[in-house]
Amino acid sequence: MGSSPYFTEEHDMLRQSIREFVEKELAPHAEEWEEEEMFPNWVFKRMGELGFLGLRYPEEYGGGGGDYFTEIVLMEEITRCGSGSLGMAVGVQVGMATPPILKFGNEEQKQKYLVPAIAGDKIACLGITEPGAGSDVASLTTYAEKVDGGWKVNGNKIFITNGWRADFMTLVARTEKVKGYKGISLFLVDCDTPGFVKSRKLDKVGCRASDTAEIFFEDMFIPDGSMLGEEGKGFYHIMWELQGERLIAAALSVAGSKLVLQEAIQYTKEREQFGKPICKNQAIAHRIADLATKLEACEAFLYSCAWKVNQGEFPAGEISMVKLISSLVACEVADEAMQFMGGYGYMMEYPVQRSWRDSRLGRIGGGTDEIMREIIATTMGLYA
Repeated sequence: MGSSPYFTEEHDMLRQSIREFVEKELAPHAEEWEEEEMFPNWVFKRMGELGFLGLRYPEEYGGGGGDYFTEIVLMEEITRCGSGSLGMAVGVQVGMATPPILKFGNEEQKQKYLVPAIAGDKIACLGITEPGAGSDVASLTTYAEKVDGGWKVNGNKIFITNGWRADFMTLVARTEKVKGYKGISLFLVDCDTPGFVKSRKLDKVGCRASDTAEIFFEDMFIPDGSMLGEEGKGFYHIMWELQGERLIAAALSVAGSKLVLQEAIQYTKEREQFGKPICKNQAIAHRIADLATKLEACEAFLYSCAWKVNQGEFPAGEISMVKLISSLVACEVADEAMQFMGGYGYMMEYPVQRSWRDSRLGRIGGGTDEIMREIIATTMGLYA
């Protein structure tokens, strides 16, 4: 990638370092972790030791002081482990639960939560989604009631990535019983706090090596110092965070799909039917050409959005576009790859089935296809 306008020689060196780590220390365990339905916590610690959990965070907090493209490199390379689970879990750690701490947190909060998260000593989760409020964040009902010295929290969160093993949660809760986006605030909560109940580890179709939990808050008391940022501004704070989350999802979708397509192409070159490799059938070759074209377009769009974020912009419409198209193409690539492989692709012993299952989450998590289209339409002024 030396000729890329987005990546420097330093990015290329970082890419090689992450790739070696992923291929040597993570990829050999992909099948085992899938069967165990949870990869071990040492992955976070090891990545912290190598400096991979704080690539774009300031050096004063243990980070690498890099730009936004260092995180894109990390997300792209972690897909080489062969499991969508790790990208999802690490993405929450580096690009979803912790950015609000750097942007809105005070120094005490940064030292207590951000520094150990970057070191891999504390695992983070993000508490947004509820049984009745997923994409519609403004409808969440988890309520933090003001009491002497702090807040008493009651409510329920679901589909929380890293929730079963997390040490702390960046929690989105309502601090005023009003409807809509007003009266929502952010908090930092230790997961061993009395009243923080990890109800169950959820059984998912894909990304099975990543833990996803349902959480209950039962008269959970958290002190005044737990609030992150300004009271009542949590909706705006979390809407900012979601832009980064969606770009991470797009990066994982595109990079993972390129690997799936490479493996599918190799299979079509080796698999012979009617006396020739199946890639020499125009019906197959043209479909591969279409998929490759779509992925190149998605990648170029992703890098364009990442460049704008690197400049301090957060183009919500464009980010929603790239998240939407990347997740749709990822599902198409995985489905076509399985089709190319026929019966073998449907067997659990071949990794394409895992990619097929894992890729489907991209169209749900971080904002569904429908919500992405709604944001795009709104930014285009179609409802004005």
